[in-house]
Parts: sequence; structure tokens; C-alpha cells
Amino acid sequence: MSDTKRYQKCFPVSWEQLHRDGRALAWRLLEKGSWEGIVAITRGGLVPAAIIARELEIRLIETVCLSSYDWQQQTYPVILKSLEHEGRGWLLLDDLVDTGATARIVRDMLPQAFFATVYAKPAGRPLVDMFITEVSQDTWILFPWDCEHQFSRPLISLRE
Repeated sequence: MSDTKRYQKCFPVSWEQLHRDGRALAWRLLEKGSWEGIVAITRGGLVPAAIIARELEIRLIETVCLSSYDWQQQTYPVILKSLEHEGRGWLLLDDLVDTGATARIVRDMLPQAFFATVYAKPAGRPLVDMFITEVSQDTWILFPWDCEHQFSRPLISLRE
């Protein structure tokens, strides 16, 4: 299915909202105890990882690098960099779990890590241990690093 048919709605997230949601995730993670370190899933997990690392005073940050999105569509994830441990005591972070394709790969890579995301969609939600906000599967989350300020047409004009 093409992404133009798959995504019927757009959920724009500002830097301020992402920071608030990241802090909310940090509050919930505090209840889980301390962490050996953070594994951020690049690229989307880097900003949430920075927020969580600050809030929980975690200094050790690793990355797993996968490529599954470009600015137009989602593709099959390609592993660019993995890790040599199974994740015991580590916090695995991403911005979003969508279809679960990336989540399945990193779960296999780090089966003992605690997996948290800021946002979750129904198809991927069962693959994470914790998230803050759920959005519908047909919603494109527009992150602040993927947009710029410009004129927005009134919704009524989109019906024409």
C-alpha cells in the first residue's frame, strides 16, 4: 500500500511537545529503577534519548542504526550498525513504533532491553514495554526535525 493511501491524518509534533512527552516518559521510567545505559535507535530515537539521558542522568549512550524511512515512504529496515550485547539493564529508545518492522529487528538484536517509545501506533504497540502517546495507524507523525514553517491551507480547502 502506498503511503499516500496509508496515511489519512497528520499529527504535527512541536519541539516543545516532544520535550514534554519525553519528560513524561522519563517520569515513568524513573519508577522502573536505574539503567546501565541507553541504546538509541537512529535517527528518530536520538532526540528522545538526549531528553531521557538528561532527566535520568544517564551518561552511557549507544546507538543501533537502521534505515526504514525516507521523506516519502517507509521501506524494509536495513541494519547499518548493531551492538554486541543483549541489552540486559539497558533502555532501548525510539521516537515511534509504527508497523513494528523496526521494533522486531531491534527486539531480536537486544532481547533483554527495556523498550520505550514516545509515540506508538496500534500495529507496533505490543512490541514496546512503554510509550506515552498512542496515535491511529493511519496518522503520519510529523516530527519537528522533518518540517519547516510555511503556510498551511485551511482544512475545508482540502475537500475541493
